[in-house]
Amino acid sequence: MQKIIAANWKMCKLRQEAGKTAEELCGALAAEPLSGRRVVIFPSFTNIPDVLAASAGISSVSVGAQNFYPAEEGAFTGEISLAMLRDIGVTQVLAGHSERRHLFGETDEFVARKTAFALERGFSVMLCIGETLAEREAGELVNVLSRQTALPLANLPADSISRLTVAYEPVWAIGTGKVAGPAEVFEAHAAVRSLVSRILGDDGGRAVPILYGGSVKPDNAAALLELDNVDGLLVGGASLNIQTFLQIIRA
Repeated sequence: MQKIIAANWKMCKLRQEAGKTAEELCGALAAEPLSGRRVVIFPSFTNIPDVLAASAGISSVSVGAQNFYPAEEGAFTGEISLAMLRDIGVTQVLAGHSERRHLFGETDEFVARKTAFALERGFSVMLCIGETLAEREAGELVNVLSRQTALPLANLPADSISRLTVAYEPVWAIGTGKVAGPAEVFEAHAAVRSLVSRILGDDGGRAVPILYGGSVKPDNAAALLELDNVDGLLVGGASLNIQTFLQIIRA
């Protein structure tokens, strides 16, 4: 299974900077082709066309959207549809990121609806899950992860499993500088693998890549990628700097 290194640029970078960053990144990857790894960039909506243009022809790089609304069209002011994203060349999306859950009130049920909606329409989905510090300290890790995977993965058609990725991000480690230790990541990813396999069957469960996210940096990337069931990384702040992100990609 290829390792996936994903960059979530969140609400950062204006168009000129985003385009330049993507050009530098893709230029470096073109000069030094990746082996066994692929890169996904999730820029803000206004930056997607520039990043798509910069990555054209680089087979190891794809571009996704950070959010979408699960409806074909309609009176949903401020939202964006999958048809709009497909129209500009995007067929990959994030769903369930902790910032969408905790800052914007997206429930497990709504995330499940979004995930199913996107997969049914042929999109690839990176489903984000993860516990708060209070939930971990209360011994609720498995219960939280079970709740966050059960609804989105229930009744998935077999032909959509190949387009699903799960990203485990402990909420307490996102943007805090803290990172879950090897034992904590190992425990969580083993739990996710077991939960996904229980829902999708052994073959389906093994086929779904599981990424780790949460204060990933060049100095911890290699150790994280060596752990069982860590099939890649979802990188936030450290992906905004080209040299830092390249170090993580090459870790």
